Amino acid sequence: MNDSIKREQSELAYAAERENLRPKGNDSIKREQRENLRPLGKKIINPWRDHEGYNCFGCSPDNPIGLHLEFYEDGDYIVSTWHPEHNYQGWVDTMHGGILSTLIDEVCGWVVTRKLQTSGYTVQLNVKFRKAVPTTEPELTIRAKVSKQERNLAYISAEITNSKGELCNEGEAIYFLMNEEKAKEMGFLHCEVEDE
Repeated sequence: MNDSIKREQSELAYAAERENLRPKGNDSIKREQRENLRPLGKKIINPWRDHEGYNCFGCSPDNPIGLHLEFYEDGDYIVSTWHPEHNYQGWVDTMHGGILSTLIDEVCGWVVTRKLQTSGYTVQLNVKFRKAVPTTEPELTIRAKVSKQERNLAYISAEITNSKGELCNEGEAIYFLMNEEKAKEMGFLHCEVEDE
């Protein structure tokens, strides 16, 4: 079975699982139900969690205004889910494009951290907005993988899908990869998944 068929089957099963938990009407998934749902794959252990001064808007669990993203490894992909909120809107009941771009940039950064086992930074980020995302959307899935690597540059493709599995955003990022010495200076040693 080729990768695209496996991926499509995985996404359909994932969306079906969430559909069973979605209340009828305009209510969104209850927070305690959402917290029990996790993407397929192994949870990545955040290597920065004990680093002094760590307060990333995207992934720090302690940032009071942050996105609090957690990440999972699913084959070649790094995956996260996120639940839109009213405070992150651009236009009325519509997610802000900058927040959607941040979700893509963040998952791409975690591809570098986990898949390439180093640290890096964004050199370029291109995002295509295919479908508006309402702030009432129960859950977004953000996934990314390395598409190619040339010396110290990683090219990463990413996407955001809604709870129905519809493509909302596509992104392409280029990341500069730090050498081992520079990554260590920043506090990076390695990135593991749970039960590894």
